[in-house]
Amino acid sequence: MTAPASAPAPTASRSLPRVVAASLIGTTIEWYDYFLYGTSAALVFGKLFFPNSDPLTGTLLSFLTYAIGFAARPLGALVFGHFGDRVGRKKLLVVSLLLMGGSTTLIGVLPTYDAIGVAAPVLLTALRLVQGFALGGEWGGAVLLVSEHGDQRRRGFWASWPQGGAPAGNLLAAGVLSLMTTVQPDDAFLAWGWRVPFLMSAVLVAVGMWIRLAVDESPLFQQALAAQKEREIAEQPPLVSVLRHHWREVLVAMGARMAENISYYVMTTFVLAYAVTHAHFSKQTALNAVLIASAIQFALIPMFGALSDRVGRKPVYLVGAAGVGVWAFVFFGLVDTKSFGSLLLAVTVGLVFHSAMYAPQAAFFSELFATRMRYSGASIGAQFSSVVAGAPAPLIATALLKDYGSATPISVYVAVAAALTVLAVLCGRETRGQDLADVKGEVETEAVDAAGEPATA
Repeated sequence: MTAPASAPAPTASRSLPRVVAASLIGTTIEWYDYFLYGTSAALVFGKLFFPNSDPLTGTLLSFLTYAIGFAARPLGALVFGHFGDRVGRKKLLVVSLLLMGGSTTLIGVLPTYDAIGVAAPVLLTALRLVQGFALGGEWGGAVLLVSEHGDQRRRGFWASWPQGGAPAGNLLAAGVLSLMTTVQPDDAFLAWGWRVPFLMSAVLVAVGMWIRLAVDESPLFQQALAAQKEREIAEQPPLVSVLRHHWREVLVAMGARMAENISYYVMTTFVLAYAVTHAHFSKQTALNAVLIASAIQFALIPMFGALSDRVGRKPVYLVGAAGVGVWAFVFFGLVDTKSFGSLLLAVTVGLVFHSAMYAPQAAFFSELFATRMRYSGASIGAQFSSVVAGAPAPLIATALLKDYGSATPISVYVAVAAALTVLAVLCGRETRGQDLADVKGEVETEAVDAAGEPATA
């Protein structure tokens, strides 16, 4: 496809660092909001919104509201993907940030069960659904904005930076909660201290909006949109195009997410509840372990992203998947020693293997799909799998622990997910060095010639 003369060149530019910064800060805020809920579900929501249950059942119910948020992520992927492929990446990223920040701030002023009864968990669940919807659209737009600004030689490195928003957001959420639990007694924290991190979201969103509004739209998207308008091609909805041209890639992306998603939520969210209720760590100690491990992961992600530029996306991803499957059987044994050093080692090594999957994922998924269906394809592949992977992971882990009284079935659960991811990645193609403008399934494949037959791409 030859771009019109006015189309911007899809190469690295001086604006790339600004785009990377905007994507990283935005995803950090989005993940801060999302992980804040998950961390609070592990530590306080069971007591505040499900007070009539025993501690483990209350935790199970709070994780259920946590999981419900994942149900909205595929819907967010479909809606944001559709409009992101039609009107651009930047506009949709602004909307996702506003939705996430607004719902998180409202959780901070939500009355508890003691104040309004059953309406409290109902409203909590509704706000969690809004969070899930926003996050379902955030990820695809953030990684694509960076991927489509840069060049293929260092795409793994640059595109991994928005991925750093996950550990950075987790770091920020765990850090703020750890600070609140340190400076407050438990009764004060349960009474009002837990609300402060949620209310902080309003300030963070204002900063994120200021930065995101200053970046340019993806040059590759602008080029593809200009070509479509010049040729006056009638487009199919992006979802239809994805399922027609890229259904295999969607399945690869969904499978690749299984171990990455499940291991992360078991080793950063469920571990908080497990460490406190089963291994008898204090809340602060458990949070500190996740805090330190998340800081280490933040530093590792761009390193693994750069490594994928040198050796390929698949080798790095496969090491991470295989490693986390084996480490799952070591993880809980270390936590059960009741030593902070062992707890920290368990979470840190788990996140090292997770980073090897998560870092190249942004470039890998971006390189699987064509420009005018890339937002939809990457988002669908990433978010539909989260419904069966990350969503029930803490819930399944809690239920297994309750039924068997042992963490071994949880380790088996993570290992099975790792095997599925290894199989999916092996079935996918290596995408390192892929020119995003040359991915098959581009808009011209949707053209119809004068005789009414599909044109040949």
